[in-house]
Amino acid sequence: MAENQHETVVLDVTGSPDVITEVRRQEALLITGALQNAILNSANFSSIATDEKGVIQIFNVGAERMLGYAAAEVMNRITPADISDPQEVIVRAAALSVELGTPITPGFEALVFKASRGIEDIYELTYIRKDGSRFPAIVSVTALRDAQNEIIGYLLIGTDNTARKLVEAEQQKLDQRLRDQQFYTRSLIESNIDALMTTDPSGIITDVNKQMEALTGCTRDELIGAPFKGYFTDPERAEAGIKLVLSAKKVTDYELTACARDGKQTVVSYNATTFYDRGRTLQGVFAAARDVTERKRVEAELQQAKAMAETASQTKSDFLASMSHEIRTPMNAIVGIADLLAKTPLSAEQTKYVQIFRRAGDNLLNLINDILDLSKVEASQLELERTGFSLKDLLEKVTEMLALRAQEKGLSLVCEIAPNVPTELIGDPNRLRQVALNLLGNAIKFTDSGEVALRVTADADSAVPGALRFTITDTGIGIAAEKVSAVFERFTQADSSTTRRYGGSGLGLTISKRLVELMGGRIWVESRVNEGSAFSFTVPLEVWAGAPRWAPSPAGIGAESPLSALKVLLVEDSPDNRTITTAYLRETPYQVDIAENGAIACDMFRAGHYDLILMDRQMPVMDGLTATRTIRQWERANQRRATPIIALTASGMKGDQEQCLAAGCTAYLTKPIKEEELLRAIKQHSTFVPPPSKDAIGRNGTILIRADPKFADLIPAFLHNRRQDVVTMRDALERGDFATVESLGHGMKGAGTSYGFQGITDIGAALEQVAEDADNAAARKYVDDLSSYLDRVEVVGN
Repeated sequence: MAENQHETVVLDVTGSPDVITEVRRQEALLITGALQNAILNSANFSSIATDEKGVIQIFNVGAERMLGYAAAEVMNRITPADISDPQEVIVRAAALSVELGTPITPGFEALVFKASRGIEDIYELTYIRKDGSRFPAIVSVTALRDAQNEIIGYLLIGTDNTARKLVEAEQQKLDQRLRDQQFYTRSLIESNIDALMTTDPSGIITDVNKQMEALTGCTRDELIGAPFKGYFTDPERAEAGIKLVLSAKKVTDYELTACARDGKQTVVSYNATTFYDRGRTLQGVFAAARDVTERKRVEAELQQAKAMAETASQTKSDFLASMSHEIRTPMNAIVGIADLLAKTPLSAEQTKYVQIFRRAGDNLLNLINDILDLSKVEASQLELERTGFSLKDLLEKVTEMLALRAQEKGLSLVCEIAPNVPTELIGDPNRLRQVALNLLGNAIKFTDSGEVALRVTADADSAVPGALRFTITDTGIGIAAEKVSAVFERFTQADSSTTRRYGGSGLGLTISKRLVELMGGRIWVESRVNEGSAFSFTVPLEVWAGAPRWAPSPAGIGAESPLSALKVLLVEDSPDNRTITTAYLRETPYQVDIAENGAIACDMFRAGHYDLILMDRQMPVMDGLTATRTIRQWERANQRRATPIIALTASGMKGDQEQCLAAGCTAYLTKPIKEEELLRAIKQHSTFVPPPSKDAIGRNGTILIRADPKFADLIPAFLHNRRQDVVTMRDALERGDFATVESLGHGMKGAGTSYGFQGITDIGAALEQVAEDADNAAARKYVDDLSSYLDRVEVVGN
């Protein structure tokens, strides 16, 4: 309608200026009215207008949405005080009364009092919706006035403050959490036993804890801003520590000495790392200094105690070595003379006495060995070997050694290996044999009738692959249940009366237990009095994948080849030991010369040729090791082949063998030495080269071997096995496995001559020697020689 009027006016315009002005005024009023209407009806805030008494006259769309009332429900009916929290209104009235110094009545007056006085008023209070729910609101109050400046009403513009309140509440929580975290962090820092500090990258302290204050004798305020290096006895080292952290990002156990204000010095372990802000910008160094003064003192005391213990241990070892030498030297004479006497014509009574004599010597020697073994184990001086061996051969030798004792008592001695147990193994055969001998020997000793058995099975209870269980059972006197736990204690037997009846030191089981545990196994016993015992032990053993394939021994031929004529130099200061050794060698083709000390031996060696030397270790004038080194130097200087030197020692302590081999000895024997042991060592290590074989050389360089018709059928298999050995040894040398080469060489050395192949025996002996020396190049040469020999050899009949 207004638009139509506007158009009418325009059409009727006659050009008069008054008419144009009126049109423009009407247009402006329309625009202003539209703006006022848009503001009044905005949904983003509530607009409530009242008359001068506070009765609501205008209630816009925003107010309707915020408060839930329709405009008609409140207009000309209530005041804004009716939709406000009454308690807050009361509180506001009281506060304004105090602030403005005039009594203000709670109600609408309290809401508009400032505005009625021309004072800008914006406050917060809680509005109550129609449904009773509440929300915080920010209210701005303005007095409405007429042309005469009289108040004709009030305008209250409100905004919902809920979101801001939530943000403020969350911010308060975050602020409190931050304060709590700071308090927690500070508590951690202060409660730490270490002196903590932070520095900037240049080494200036930025914060410390109380431990740092105590360490330096300075307050936190004094320390912050001071250079870190200034509180240590070596400022340059302290500064270097900061630089080290910056370059390496962290430092551990960097030792410094802090110096307090009063001069007290404290050794500290300095540990530090770099720290960064959220942008990964370096902020400085975080460091912890722990007081290690007490630890250093304890370490010094422990070091001193260790040194004393090592000295005591060395003293004990020296004493045992000395005692071993002092006991073994006469024992060598006792055992040797007993063995020699047993070979002479004796009456029945004399034979009985000699047997007692020999048994007593063996028992005494076993006791000495047990004491030395126990000492080595307890001092952690006993080292295990790791070599290939045949379990079947090992147990056969064990039972052979004890068969006579079992037979004398009328006992049945049984040895069984379960079918699923591998017999070619890698481990320490000597220590395994020692444990088996101890347990079987005990079983025979404490059994008067019945059976003693050794059975080997796979250990089903072990989590270790390859573990074997050895069980030794007997039908002997048994052990009382309450005494079972004591049988493995040293110098202890289950019943002291057994010592008087059966003899023994009580060390065998102790040593067996220690050896089994050293090999990574365990040992236990089950027993009943008068019913027998079952000693069991487990040992983890590897399967020997490269075990040699031994050639069958020809029927009717012994394993031992004839002895060669050797010229032997015996170096020994003891007349008794010289007598025994020469008596041992009397029936051999060996020519024996004697030197009473090492100096004489060196002169005799330089003056004549010897195929082998038997060298006592401890002698006056010049000991055996010095003599050995002197001989080896002379051989090198004169480009002589190394002569085998077998060391003879009465010590038997850890390191003796290593010292002998390091000096240049070829082998090592411990006194007292049995005749068969000495002969075996001489034969094994002699370098006597027999005269060239009379075997003919055929056309094209073939080697003609005349075979004994009785063994002709066995020779092809023997030569085939040797060709397989060539392949095995070449593969072993690629892996650096000298043990396999040494074992195969040893086998060829023993078997070659038996089959009639002296060349194989010679090459086998050479392979055994160079494998012991771990000489790969020489070993490859001898393997090639063996391969060439096998290619050229031709067997012919007689």
